[in-house]
Amino acid sequence: MGIYRDRVLPRLVDAACGGAELGVWRAQLTAGLSGRVVEIGFGSGHNMAHYPPEVTQVLAVEPASLARRLAAPRIAASTVPVEFAGLDGQVLEIADASCDAAVCAFTLCTIPEPELALAELLRVVRPGGEVRFLEHGLADDPKVQRRQRRIDPFQKRAFDGCHLTRRPTELVAAAGFEVQASESRYARGPKPWSWFTIGRAIRPA
Repeated sequence: MGIYRDRVLPRLVDAACGGAELGVWRAQLTAGLSGRVVEIGFGSGHNMAHYPPEVTQVLAVEPASLARRLAAPRIAASTVPVEFAGLDGQVLEIADASCDAAVCAFTLCTIPEPELALAELLRVVRPGGEVRFLEHGLADDPKVQRRQRRIDPFQKRAFDGCHLTRRPTELVAAAGFEVQASESRYARGPKPWSWFTIGRAIRPA
């Protein structure tokens, strides 16, 4: 998995997570954000084109060195400054309550212990700050769910631990955030991979 994980998979993810349709989702994800934002699973920087100018800094957490290199042109094209702030969303080297918001985009599906990552976001986001999330996950159709559960073991092996069967809104709520809005619907593409959830939640005061 070494060469595949380090040199091939980041390019596959970069291609799969780009495109105009996903840009619409990402614009909705980041709309209205301001101040200092931590983004776990920064990937190759597809959100950078959509961060509003009111965002003063993005703290990018991303383990893949190739993904960080692929992000460089998108970072350069943005007026929002980026600081790479670690490799592991489960252990953030960021001070308590020092971020105004957090962003997760197609991250909770893959991160090994999403509960740990969300606990870290709860720690570093200030009281009243937001977490925004855009994830794929377990569909609401039992037939699609059965297909997802059959595919899931192969999906995890092929895409470095990516799950098709997690429920992002439930994960965010269980971490202690107060979910303010959450919407799930199919995006374009095969249904096992295209049940998307977009939402926002607040860290309680």
